[in-house]
Formats: sequence, structure tokens, C-alpha cells
Amino acid sequence: MSPLPIPRCLRAWWPPVKPDLAITYQPQVHFFADEGLPLVRVGTLINSPLNTVIALDKQIKTRQICKARRWATRSAALSRPPWRPWRNMRGSIRPASKLVNVNFQLTSALLAGQVDAVIGGYRNIEAQELKLQGKTPVVMNVEDYGVPAYDELVIVAHRDAIHEAKIRKFLTALQAGVGYLRAHPQKSWEAFAAAHPELRTELNHQAWLQTVPLFATDPAALDKARYETYEQFLYNNKLVKKVTPLTNYAVELH
Repeated sequence: MSPLPIPRCLRAWWPPVKPDLAITYQPQVHFFADEGLPLVRVGTLINSPLNTVIALDKQIKTRQICKARRWATRSAALSRPPWRPWRNMRGSIRPASKLVNVNFQLTSALLAGQVDAVIGGYRNIEAQELKLQGKTPVVMNVEDYGVPAYDELVIVAHRDAIHEAKIRKFLTALQAGVGYLRAHPQKSWEAFAAAHPELRTELNHQAWLQTVPLFATDPAALDKARYETYEQFLYNNKLVKKVTPLTNYAVELH
């Protein structure tokens, strides 16, 4: 499943389709709560941010003097967290900078010299792609530039269903699967590539190896302080209307 934006996520729980679970981003969970949607985080897949700013010019890597004038972004990336607060930080992006929407062609735009930096590239995908092209990318992680750490991918359920036994069983099975994946990254890659030969590329291989250590070892575990800190961060940056209590949008099912 792909992470779901709000409209699709809402439709997913309307008849005739009623999934038990969906995958989204932690920042989206806070927006769901702010809008009063009955969706609750019950588990975590990736418990580290993946978003970055990537450049090829090493002089760009400075919080005080950012020399990039042309930035590549995909869709409305800068209108959503974590980019909007990061964009407004002193020295991050010049007021006269130009934002270029290149959809998912971030690395192509950077390699072609169409932009000075890309915003919204993933450290396990675009950064690896540039390395395979023989480049040494400058990778700036958002959590190093004022954005609190957050869970990249989380699992949500309808509030009325969070205590159903099948969800706990799923999380238990997921934990076992992640344990095997982390213990056997190369073996699991070979099994995946054999089942999907069209995806057997060096980029996917490197992305797989970079992503495996980022899977949550205990998917059910909830870092309460992390979620509350991020909620306050969104409120301080006027991205949510109110501070929603943690129990309204996240639970730990053990």
C-alpha cells in the first residue's frame, strides 16, 4: 500500500471498501486528528524521517548561508510539513529562490543542472541514485535543521477497531517479519528480487539495504514524547488549529 492522503484515506473507510489498516505518514496523522477524523496510529513501519535536502555543491551545506537559488520539489511538498517550517528558517531558502515542480524527477533535474538543490528527496532513494551516478551528494536531513524527528511510515486504523484482536496479531506478525528482514537483509532481497525480477536493479538493491535498518523493531511501540513534540511543533508553526491530546490519535497495543 502507498501512504494515503486525506481524501483517499477517508474514502477508504466508506462502503463498499472497509480496510482494516492503512499506511500513511506520522505528520498526516496529526492532520487527521486536527480535522477530527477517526483514524488512530496503531503501529510504525519506518521510525526515522526519510526526507532530506540534497545538493551537489558542497558550499550549499550551511544553515546560515544557503546559496541554492533554484530548488526542485515534487508536487506541493513545500506546503506540507516538514518543509513549510524548514523553508521559513533563517538562511534555509532565499526569498528570491525559485521553486521548480519536477514531480518525481528530482535527481534528473539536479544532474542536468536545472536546479541547485532538491527538497523532499529520500535519503534511501535519491541519495543512493546520485551515488550510483558517480556523484557525492550533500545530504541534509530535516531533523538536523530544526524539524523534530518523526516516524516516516505508520499504520492507522479506525478508532472503533483499534482494540480488535486481529490488529494485535498483525503487529505481532509484522514484528517477526521485521526481525527476519533485519537479520537477513541480503537473503530477503534475493527472495524479493526473485519474485519481482522487473525490480532487480542496483538502485533498488541499494535502497533495500539502506531501508532495512530503518524498520521499527517493535512496530507496536509508541514514542509518546516524539508524537507530542511533533504535535507542538505543528501548532507552533500554525500548521494545526489546536494541540490534540495524544490519546486521540495514537495508541500502543501490547
